This record gives sequence, C-alpha cells and structure tokens, in this order.
Amino acid sequence: MSETLKIALVQSSLTWENPIENRERFNQIIDGVAIDSDLIILPEMFTSGFTMNPEHMDKSEGLITKEWMKVKATEKNAAIIGSVSYFETDNYFNRLFFAKPQADTSYYNKRHTFTLAGENLVYKAGDSRLIETFRGFKICPLICYDLRFPVWARNVEDYDVVIYVANWPKPRIGAWDALLKARAIENMAYSIGVNRVGTDNNGHQYCGHSAVYDSLGSQMAFSDEETVIYATLDKKHIQETRRKLQFLEDRDMFTLKR
Repeated sequence: MSETLKIALVQSSLTWENPIENRERFNQIIDGVAIDSDLIILPEMFTSGFTMNPEHMDKSEGLITKEWMKVKATEKNAAIIGSVSYFETDNYFNRLFFAKPQADTSYYNKRHTFTLAGENLVYKAGDSRLIETFRGFKICPLICYDLRFPVWARNVEDYDVVIYVANWPKPRIGAWDALLKARAIENMAYSIGVNRVGTDNNGHQYCGHSAVYDSLGSQMAFSDEETVIYATLDKKHIQETRRKLQFLEDRDMFTLKR
C-alpha cells in the first residue's frame, strides 16, 4: 500500500459545447503533467462547459470521452477523474468517470443537480455514491453543487479523500472556499476542489480557486490562474490525525432517503 498519492489539479478554461477541441486541449495538458503523478483531476463537464443543451453535441461524445480517458490513464500510468455530459438509455447524466490505468472505468452520476440553472430538468440525478480505492487511498468523487450538501459527503466509509469537480462561478466563490475547507474538517479527510477558469457562453465568469485542504482544514495548494496545481497526500497524516483526535467515532449514524 502506498503511503503517498501525488495529485495534479487541472484548472483550465473550456470551449463551449466542443468536445473535440476540449479533448485536444486536455490531451496536451495531460501529456505535460508531471510523470510521477498518480491522480489527474479535470473540471466538471470538461468537454462542453456547463451546458443545459447537451443535444447540441453528438450523443456519442460521452462514450468517446470515456474511452479517451481510459487511454490517457494508461499512457500516464495515473488515474484520471472528470465529469461529462453523458447520454444513456434515453437520459442525459452529468457523469463523472474514474479512469484507472489498465483497469475498468467506474462512474458517479451527480446527485444534486443545480436547479437554479435548470440542470434538474435536463440531466437525470444519480442515487448512489462512488468510493474508489486507488494506490492505497479510498477516494469519494463528487460534483460541484454536491458541495453544498454535507450529509451526502458524510464520511461513513472512512474514506481518505473527497474530491469535487466543478464549474463554480465567480460571484459565489466565497462559498466554494468555505465549504471545501469545511468538508475536510468535518470528515477528517483531504478535501480537493477542481474548478474551471474563463467565461462561458452564458456570460458566467469562473476564477478557479482550485485547492487542496488537509484533514485539519489547512490549505496545502491553491491557484486562481489557468494552470496545473500539484500536491502530495500523505496516508500517515490521515491515520495520525484520526488516531489522535478520534472525532469520527462520535459521528451520527443515519440512512439517506430521497
């Protein structure tokens, strides 16, 4: 079991509803990511931007991107995480893929669709979480608006890392900063957020603020520029903090209903 996990957060602008151009952009970025990276994290809907018109793109694009992620993961010998607009069985999903090198690709469908933008009318909500173990770390990947709902992120599986991929706009970036830190503290886990930068076709501005927080809420990495952000997660930090403080032993137990 590995004691560290080296992560790369790709904070990028996106081309609106253009999967081909976006895949080429991320193809070049990922090729340049540090060779010893274990986990590469891309923003929410990284091939299209946060569009409520997925029908403007070919229905096969989600599957094409999934296969592309599998290839890149094997090329880089690193897991790749990111969400896309995905069509399946007469429904669109905001679907996050967890692509591991030379392995099956798992997925998570965004549970909390963003009603303010009408996402709930376009994309079918998911009903289950994904917990993936990769190189000795238990990882819980979630999507954007999920960040506002701490019950859904509650650490009842003793995961080590919670990850949010997002298109989180500039006017509400203060909430993003505060909630990412809170998710780390309350779950005694690393909390990672990967946001985009730039402006979309609806005029919404994005200022990044992708960041990594440790299990005590200390910020380990941050940027508001278009860049790749690096951090190293330490298994011993999680183990020692939980052994010393034992706050998770007092957590409430519950069953979710929807």
